[in-house]
Amino acid sequence: MTPMPPGLASGFGSLPEIAASLRGGALSALELTEAAIERHASRGDRLSAYKHFDAEAALAAARAADALLASDGDAAPPLAGIPVSIKDIYGVEGMPTFAGTPRQLPATWSRDAWLVARLRDQAAVLVGKTHTVEMAFAGVGMNPNWATPWNPWDAEVARIPGGSSSGAGVSLWEGSALVALGSDTGGSIRIPAAFTGTVGHKTTKGRWPTTGVVPLSHTFDTVGALTRTVVDSAYFFGAVDPELGDPAAFLARLAGTDLATTRVAIPRCEIAKSCEPHIGDVIHDALGELSTAGAELVEIDGALIDQAVELYMTGGIGGTECRTFLEQQLPGWLEILHPIVGSRLATAVSPHDPAYEHALSEQRRLAASAGTLFERADVIALPANLITPPPVSDLDDFNEIRDYLRVNAMTLRPTCPVNLLGLCAVSIPVGLDAAGMPVGLQLVAPAGRDEELLGVALAAERVLGTATERLGTPPAIAG
Repeated sequence: MTPMPPGLASGFGSLPEIAASLRGGALSALELTEAAIERHASRGDRLSAYKHFDAEAALAAARAADALLASDGDAAPPLAGIPVSIKDIYGVEGMPTFAGTPRQLPATWSRDAWLVARLRDQAAVLVGKTHTVEMAFAGVGMNPNWATPWNPWDAEVARIPGGSSSGAGVSLWEGSALVALGSDTGGSIRIPAAFTGTVGHKTTKGRWPTTGVVPLSHTFDTVGALTRTVVDSAYFFGAVDPELGDPAAFLARLAGTDLATTRVAIPRCEIAKSCEPHIGDVIHDALGELSTAGAELVEIDGALIDQAVELYMTGGIGGTECRTFLEQQLPGWLEILHPIVGSRLATAVSPHDPAYEHALSEQRRLAASAGTLFERADVIALPANLITPPPVSDLDDFNEIRDYLRVNAMTLRPTCPVNLLGLCAVSIPVGLDAAGMPVGLQLVAPAGRDEELLGVALAAERVLGTATERLGTPPAIAG
């Protein structure tokens, strides 16, 4: 076998670099997958990222990818041979789906979801299903039915990884995946990205179909991925998006984004006020570096953002839609859910209730005004996390859920207005807080401007550095 280049063997090569090595023959998909499996074998018991890991299927897919790469060479699909983890609400042929619940869902939910099918078409290597909160209905990341993944940034204390895509970011640091599929209804990609020091892109609602993904809220659900860097995120987006399809050309286009012509809005809103000071300091310093690099920082009124947070947190839209799905498609499931999720869904109103209809009307009204936030700016900057991830032990008394619900609200507060207003956003790691845990900066763009958003995020990463350059290596995987 050809020895794996050191950068790739350590897992620090970028996605386009690894894809180029696969195409050029310097690296095989089998070698890359064997390394991913070895990392899972050595770290998996500790980190507990996966509900289901399928080494045999991954090796078979890697061999098939190598055959395709050998026959097609430079014409091979851009994600051929790339190991990918998948949140356990996605249907994946040959893998069970639990959606975080105690019982396996019917076979119809083990058919390839749209995004999974896109990956199969490109000969990506699907390594397994990562843990999720029950029905993806929380931002904390804990699951009393199965396991809560270990946030790798604390080697001694088990801290929450963020949710609901709770195993996604952990799988990237484990080294068993180079891309981690997640979903985002109120922050479920960006929250774990912020808490684990990875990059999370919340795509514009409707940009990619959610077909084959167990729904939480048809009003807010989006699909996307967590990656190790913005470069990887842009490469993945360019490879998967039907309107693009050429990630190299897409990255070349984004390289022209200049911070000197970028206006970044800092909204006056309650989100910034409720941020823990030591986290706010990290965000402030990162924005200062972007300003020094040429970005124009402008202050704007964030009252609309505050209104969006309030409506998302109290309007009950997601709860009503999730409960309706369970009653119609999975009868009996509501009764088996753990109280931290089930008790909240049990109080959700009917979709015919005037309160739900009013909340939807208000959501549409606020979303219609979202453009006013960008009258003087290209993107908005917000914290992606307001708090240090607390120890799991502080929240695992599920008979007393007040602390859990308080933390859940704090995880969702900075991210949920993006979903309610129909915007797109990306969380990028910008430093460590006073406890040595990652801090995420959230960049937000208007609906449909995912390409421009990724361009700004890429320019920001060039200034601030990648997670490994700026944060270092998580203590739980060091060495």
